[in-house]
Amino acid sequence: MALLRRLLCMCFAAALVSCGGGRSTPLKDPYIQTSQLAYGINVNFFVGVSQLNQGVNFSATLCGPLSQVTSPSPLYVAYNCKTSGSGPMVFTASDASGKVLITKNFTIPAPQVTMVTSLGTIVYELNPNAAPNTVNNFLQYVGSGFYTNLIFHRVIPGFVVQGGGFSSGMNQVQPLFAPINLETPNGLSNLTGTLAMARTTDPNSATSQFYINVADNTSLDYVDSSNPGYAVFGKVVTGLDVVNAIAAVPTQTVNGNSNVPVTDVTITSATRTQ
Repeated sequence: MALLRRLLCMCFAAALVSCGGGRSTPLKDPYIQTSQLAYGINVNFFVGVSQLNQGVNFSATLCGPLSQVTSPSPLYVAYNCKTSGSGPMVFTASDASGKVLITKNFTIPAPQVTMVTSLGTIVYELNPNAAPNTVNNFLQYVGSGFYTNLIFHRVIPGFVVQGGGFSSGMNQVQPLFAPINLETPNGLSNLTGTLAMARTTDPNSATSQFYINVADNTSLDYVDSSNPGYAVFGKVVTGLDVVNAIAAVPTQTVNGNSNVPVTDVTITSATRTQ
């Protein structure tokens, strides 16, 4: 009962209706928790209080506007928002004058995709803060299962390995979604182990095809509006040895396409794992 009474009386200083004998009971660390955090999803925040006075505002960085939702418990108020980035997140309660009453720090992990290939497994960490549209596009293709059974169709040692657009026999597959706008410059460079989008001569033509740099290819970076470069949106965090093995396979020309592996390097699955 004592614990229940303590939870019921959990209050923000000067922000909560008093409880228990007409006195407010400010606590240095009111109980605030969240559902599992991940990039690009709706998350809930739970604040362990009984009642709030008018004028108390809650906000969170790396998140859209907070909206109050039904709480699973009368001991908490619940708020919801959609995450819009990765890294440190600060949840804040402010009074009507804008004075910060309390903050609580959380961390949104960078999204990761695990790609299993016929030569091994590669794990990519994506950077939605630098290239949000490109990351969202890639995650759409991953979530749809689009990359399953496609191949790495362009392999150039000392340069790049490229996939996401052809199946075995160099049969081109049609993209599922509209082309995206090029996100350069975004502070990321085409360095060894980075993940970037392939495109045509039209800067805003990238769809499903991606490449991995197997060398420092700064010549692919943004220079100016007439030479806008190619958008990097992530990096390999596990499996660079697999990428290098792909880069070393013998290649041939198929139907006028050069640098095609003699033996298919197939993507057996691509799954978001964080």
